[in-house]
Formats: sequence, structure tokens, C-alpha cells
Amino acid sequence: MSKQEFSIPALASRLTSETQAYLLLEELRWDGAPDACPHCGGIGRCYYLSPKNGVARATRTGAGSQRRVWKCGHCRKQFSVLVGTIFHGSKIPLVTWLLVIFEMCSSKNGVSAREIERKYDLTAKTAWFLLHRIREAMVRDPLAGLLRGTVVADETWVGGKDSNRHADKRTNTGQTDKQPVMALVDFETREVQAVAVNDVTAPTLGRVLRQRVQVDRSQLWTDGSPSYVKIGKEFNSHHVVDHSAGEYKRHGAGTNLAEGFFSQLKRSIDGTHHHVSRVHLDRYVTQFAWLYTHCKETDSTRMRLLLSNVDGRRLSYKPLITRA
Repeated sequence: MSKQEFSIPALASRLTSETQAYLLLEELRWDGAPDACPHCGGIGRCYYLSPKNGVARATRTGAGSQRRVWKCGHCRKQFSVLVGTIFHGSKIPLVTWLLVIFEMCSSKNGVSAREIERKYDLTAKTAWFLLHRIREAMVRDPLAGLLRGTVVADETWVGGKDSNRHADKRTNTGQTDKQPVMALVDFETREVQAVAVNDVTAPTLGRVLRQRVQVDRSQLWTDGSPSYVKIGKEFNSHHVVDHSAGEYKRHGAGTNLAEGFFSQLKRSIDGTHHHVSRVHLDRYVTQFAWLYTHCKETDSTRMRLLLSNVDGRRLSYKPLITRA
């Protein structure tokens, strides 16, 4: 795979046409050519269908297409580098896709749908859907394995203050309706896994930890919340810091890593998106957990990592909006 470092000008100079965009995506995903067919999984025997007479392949409308098409020698089906990925079925130019992906991977605080709408001459709905499809590629692979070792766990609340809302939108209950978010940080690798949860009770936090951590081979670092007492007994060890007593580290253990992620998450949501609905908060949390995990990588490396995770991540618009 090419290790060329990208910048916006360098990327734009390569993306002079849709054909060039296909070539670059094939280079980044396949190292130039597919190893297997996305339809049948057959290895080898995939070959490129060259346009006749060196001109663009004709479409049903009679116009030329710059789409690069391959064919499998096993199942005889045709495919492109977009099949079965987050790009599948999209009518957005691939040049736009790649430029937006680079922006998403290089922007520490993210980019908003309105910003993408203005920059790339898209509709608001198209830009919003485009960004959510990119976020889908940031979801951690379930086959990547459980966290193991030293795990820092903490939770926070995301949302505005009731007193800052318009009078007719206040709850006036004296209780917060903010959305709780739980973060798990691997102390050794600095990998972050974060998830929006319904509450911060012991059963909920315990369930998240059991699903994402190999508890019998790990030690847990938390604050003094009683919700961690029961699940902490299942770990090899459980180290607690008491924030109420002004303690933020005890024998090297603390929750500072998780709190650092929460700080970045809230700054990004407040400064870039301003408001995120509870329905889709988990997608934004996933995005910033992915960016925080790979913060030491270069922009180009993050782009390559994301494009290596686009396969099998199709996301349809209707199921996305019906979540609300």
C-alpha cells in the first residue's frame, strides 16, 4: 500500500477526475487490485474490464462513465471498489467522498454537516447522511477482541443546562435530562471505547464492562462511584480514587485519561455541532473515541485506517432517520 502523505492540496491534485478517485481508492483499499470478489469471496481471478477503444464506458443514458469495473472469474459478476462498503449506492461523486473523509480524519474537533453542505455544494440531508456513513466506518470491529490489562472507566453527562433553555423547553423538575456517556480507556495502548448509556447504575455499567473487557485478566481504575463496587470484585484488582476528598491519583491509578477524552468530546460537540440529539449521540461518541484513539497517527494514516474498515459497513438512510 502506498505510504504517500496527503494534504488537502496534494489530495486535490490527485483527484482531478472520478477515474483518478477510483484509482486512488483502489490503491488505498486493495493496494491496486482486489484479492477477492466481494460477491462470492473467490480469491484471485479478478480482472479489470477495460473500456472499449480506450473511451469511457457507456451508461444507459448514453453518457460516459468514469467508474472502474472489475469482474470475478468465479461467479462472473461485476463489481467496483465501492461494492459492499459505506460508498455503496451513493450518487455523491467519489472525489467528494475522499475529500470529506480526509477532512473527518484530520479535524480534531470534527466537521459539521452544515459546513460540508456549504463546501461541497450538497443538500443538508445529503451532507448529514454522508457524515453518518463515514462515522459507521469508525465503529470498532467486534472481532478486534476485548480490552485487557489496565482499564480506566468513568462516566459523564452530555447536554445543555436546563437554565440555559428557552422557558417553554425547560423541564423544571430539578433533575437533569442530560445523556450519560461511559468511556473505557486502555492504559497501555490509549485505545478509547465510549458508549452512550441510559443510566449510570451498577447493572448498566457492569454490563458494558463485561461486554468490552476481559475482566478476569484486567485491573480496573475508577472514581469512588458505588456503581463500580460490585463489578470491581470480578477484576483482578480494583483501584479507586476519591474525588470528593480532593484525590485524583492513588499509587499511579486515576481516571485522568477518561476525563481527558470527555473534555475533548464536549469541546468538539459544543464548538462544532452545538447540539446533538440523544438518538444519534452514540454515533458522535464513536467518532470522537476513534479520533482520540488514533490521535498520535498522521492524517494520512488515519485516512488509510478508516478506508481499511469500510467493507461491510453499508448504512441506509431510512433506518437511520426512523431511529428518531
